[in-house]
Amino acid sequence: MSHALKGKVALVAGATRGAGRGIAVELGAAGATVYCTGRTTSAQSSEMKRPETIEDTAELVRQVGGTGIDVQVDHLVPEQVKGLMTRIQREQGRLDILINDVWGSDLLIEWGKPVWEHSLDKGLRMLRLAVDTHLITSHFALPLMIQYPGGLAVEMTDGTADYNRTNYRVSTFYDLVKTSDIRMAWALAHELKPYHCTAVAMTPGWLRSELMLDIYGVTEANWRDACVKQPHFVISESPRYVGRAVAHLAGDPDMARWSGQSLSSGQLAKVYGFTDLDGSQPDCWRYFSEVHDAGKPADATGYR
Repeated sequence: MSHALKGKVALVAGATRGAGRGIAVELGAAGATVYCTGRTTSAQSSEMKRPETIEDTAELVRQVGGTGIDVQVDHLVPEQVKGLMTRIQREQGRLDILINDVWGSDLLIEWGKPVWEHSLDKGLRMLRLAVDTHLITSHFALPLMIQYPGGLAVEMTDGTADYNRTNYRVSTFYDLVKTSDIRMAWALAHELKPYHCTAVAMTPGWLRSELMLDIYGVTEANWRDACVKQPHFVISESPRYVGRAVAHLAGDPDMARWSGQSLSSGQLAKVYGFTDLDGSQPDCWRYFSEVHDAGKPADATGYR
């Protein structure tokens, strides 16, 4: 994949950390020019109050051979997104890949609370951050992308359509957000088809994001130590895994076969043959259905 995306221009909206950062890095490793946007910079932090910055992400993109460009953008502010697209058009003249990964709501979820007990302000803020931002970004970005055939729009979510259809995601607000992004990808696929562009929903498995590693008090180097506290963490994956899924998809000349579908990192690993950083191919959503949700003891044998 080292040069598969050379000459391609990507926008990763929500590239500060987690899946967005992993995707930005892998797109860069495949040779793309990657605009890395988010709210947190070295000078200003978002409500997440995390140390990761978009400058750090852009530097990681450059370290793997891509062109990383950090731009501070609040994707809830239409004028800022419009200005970003004006800049990309001026500097690059095209947009080939759009990753809608804005989330920033981890601190807003009140797990296990029914909708009448969950904070309404937090719940509605979650919808604004994770649904409205995607719509606003698509509104301004897609007119540039459809100027050339072969563009790819990716709606990042949590859970496949099949899994979310039959499993309550432990919060009405969270459930609605993640289902909405999957449906958004399906709708975008219909609107992009006449322009020979593709839209998909993409989910990682149990993501070893920076926040998740901190919660378990581990690092990427010793993440298996967290399995003592949570045995099912054995199926977890690094953000680079879903990044590789997106990069391989973006480099597939027949990507249109996936348009409108709900995809996962583990699913595409089997198709394209890539692995996670440790050389494994975790298949989280099959594991969750067949092991975790079935009440079986944690055992990733046959699932990674």
